[in-house]
Amino acid sequence: MRERRIRRVRTAVVALLTTSALLSGCGVLPGGSGGSTGPLVVMTWAPVDTKSTNMPGMLAMAQAFEKYTNEQGGLNGRKLKVLTCNERHDAVAVTDCAQQAAKAGAVAVVGSYSEEGGSFTTALESNGIPYIGGYGITADEFQSLLSYPVNGGLPALLAGSGRQLADLCKKVNLVRPDTITGDQFPIFLDQGLKSGGRPPARDMLTADDSNDYTDIATAAVGNNKPSTCVSAVLGDRTSTFFDSLRRVGEEQPKVRLSSVLGSVQQSVVDSTGGAGSPLENAYVTGWYPPASDAKWAEMKSVVKKYAFGDDRIDVADPGVQTTWVAYTVFAKVVREMDEKVSVNADNLHRAMDTTTHLSTGGLTPDLGWTQADLLGIPSHSRMVNSKVTYQVVRDGRLVLARPGFVDLTKTLRQNSSAQN
Repeated sequence: MRERRIRRVRTAVVALLTTSALLSGCGVLPGGSGGSTGPLVVMTWAPVDTKSTNMPGMLAMAQAFEKYTNEQGGLNGRKLKVLTCNERHDAVAVTDCAQQAAKAGAVAVVGSYSEEGGSFTTALESNGIPYIGGYGITADEFQSLLSYPVNGGLPALLAGSGRQLADLCKKVNLVRPDTITGDQFPIFLDQGLKSGGRPPARDMLTADDSNDYTDIATAAVGNNKPSTCVSAVLGDRTSTFFDSLRRVGEEQPKVRLSSVLGSVQQSVVDSTGGAGSPLENAYVTGWYPPASDAKWAEMKSVVKKYAFGDDRIDVADPGVQTTWVAYTVFAKVVREMDEKVSVNADNLHRAMDTTTHLSTGGLTPDLGWTQADLLGIPSHSRMVNSKVTYQVVRDGRLVLARPGFVDLTKTLRQNSSAQN
């Protein structure tokens, strides 16, 4: 199984390196170049109404940011126009989204989610469109020269989770989807465990669209020892798994529970019982501070004013948070561009390449994408932020388990060396 996993990840990386070395073309703004007063067009895409993980909140957050920005006068005197697209977890669909962006003259794709990294990076590169602040779920997002990640993606999230669990558990059972994307999970989790002196996790594959996980939950609990951790990373179906886990045996399982943000967030804790949830005392790794942190105040006020009643938005959802951070970055970079320079895809790409020490108000470490900012992680060469937060569920609330960010750069460099 481990050989299959590594071979599939390597194949995806080789395919990307073969197709994505050169950049060509650029987005064209409606109304022509130089001094255009037309709208500044961007796109956000995410999966909606699929049988697997869905991210409608990312599209809603992008639309709220559009309204917020335009009420403030736009960007450099131009209105912001946000296009949204349902990529449906489908390679053809996300390629179509990229082509729609190109035809509309989009200067960037911002704050988006797709597991079809090879497809969308190729499509964006062929049109010269930057990809700013993707969710970070594919390796392709950390290799394309037109990609500007704002977080450490799955590598940092899972390596951080492994490092966190290494201090708590003698044994870890990882429940994850039987998919190509899921094949990456144990690679990074195991590296975090190894850095803490623990053995690799037991890799337990299951479907990511099931309505009942009783069998896999029973197997994951096993002999039900407190020294065992069960880590479930199933996206939208993680809450379904924990519901199944709660029904295993006559008493609440003694095993420790863990996950990563995106699979577990405050809404999942609330829906599974709050302080009485099986997730009480569960350990969760995230990219950002908890949603209760005051640093999210501006985002919350924007949601309240411009998306009031829109139940697609959960301010604790890391997808929504990533879209907010990505649009914050995009807006700041555009506002810093020379007013004499037309904001098109090519010029935005150049501006992003020279951006450094950009503050997100403490939601992330300061960001930049110059050569000095790149962390030098071989298989994720575009990574500029490998820091995570350690959180825990206490009294039904997700709170920090330790203050500040935890830097995973060293662990991820070791991880890359192990894969090559």
